[in-house]
Amino acid sequence: MSGEVNKMLREEKVLKRERRKKRIRKRISGTGERPRVCVYKSNRYIYVQAVDDEKGEIITSLSSIKYRQEGKVNYKSVKIAKRLGEEFGKLLIKKGIKEIVFDRSGYPYHGRVKALAEGIRTQGVKF
Repeated sequence: MSGEVNKMLREEKVLKRERRKKRIRKRISGTGERPRVCVYKSNRYIYVQAVDDEKGEIITSLSSIKYRQEGKVNYKSVKIAKRLGEEFGKLLIKKGIKEIVFDRSGYPYHGRVKALAEGIRTQGVKF
């Protein structure tokens, strides 16, 4: 019985996130000068990419999978997210992008998502 309840709660949580994601995406979109930076969190990794919605192209992307070779145990920690954000900010600066639109994809602005955003901000990218 409790297994069924847990499954229903997980499904409800996913549906709520999807609704938030759609609500956010209605209001924001990226351009060539100011791309949309979207975040995705899996159970193990964090992914981030810059998207030009006018052309429908991904400008650049990065994920925490690259830290696997370094022997880190937890690839989804807040420290890894901050470091990923700093590296992503450097990539954006190299591409000449100084302003972005941040798309948190329905995730609360807390923990790993917040650390990622702060890491990007430390490199001088504004949003």
